[in-house]
Amino acid sequence: MRILFAEDNQDLREITVKRLRAEGFGVDGCENGQEALDYIASTEYDLIILDIMMPKIDGITVLRTLRAAKNPAPVLLLTAMDAVADRVAGLDAGADDYLTKPFDFSELTARIRALLRRNSDEKSDVLQAADLTVELSTHRVTRGGKEISLSSREFALLESLMRHKGAVLSRSQLENQVWDYGFEGGSNIVDVYIRYLRKKIDDPFEVKLIHTIRGAGYTLREEL
Repeated sequence: MRILFAEDNQDLREITVKRLRAEGFGVDGCENGQEALDYIASTEYDLIILDIMMPKIDGITVLRTLRAAKNPAPVLLLTAMDAVADRVAGLDAGADDYLTKPFDFSELTARIRALLRRNSDEKSDVLQAADLTVELSTHRVTRGGKEISLSSREFALLESLMRHKGAVLSRSQLENQVWDYGFEGGSNIVDVYIRYLRKKIDDPFEVKLIHTIRGAGYTLREEL
């Protein structure tokens, strides 16, 4: 899942982006509202996190600009503890949720998961395909009752495939959802991680779930 985190406090931005990436999200960070709009114009985000008090363009103005442009991405606003008027203005402008600062990282990730579920056809914390089960909150993956250990990037790629079960996702779609602008990888990075996933998810089992669609990309489904 691809997230934009717009926050002018450099220390908070850097540590939050780092921890979210460790959780397997593709995250871009920026320091002001103008940069946020520039990022949004060039990338489709699954979730946008906006600090309200940012230089150049404030978070609520960014939000109003998004909604005026019919951008449906869920938006989480970061607000000061006592800024009730800002929270009300943000919700009225089209925010999906807000979180007061300082915040606990576990609460931030819980709200992120809730917003992603709300914006998805899959409302449960558990994704399933055949005998493959993925628990989003704990990152626990099992197949046929056997627990499978995945890296954070492998998990993020599997989550994207599971959330779009049955749909064909192109390499560029998967790269945009899982990797951020700062990631330094090769042009075949999606293919490399698909191979990693297949070794763990498919190779030990008779029924294969991850399929290559020649000239189009990849899909996760149980073949009949």
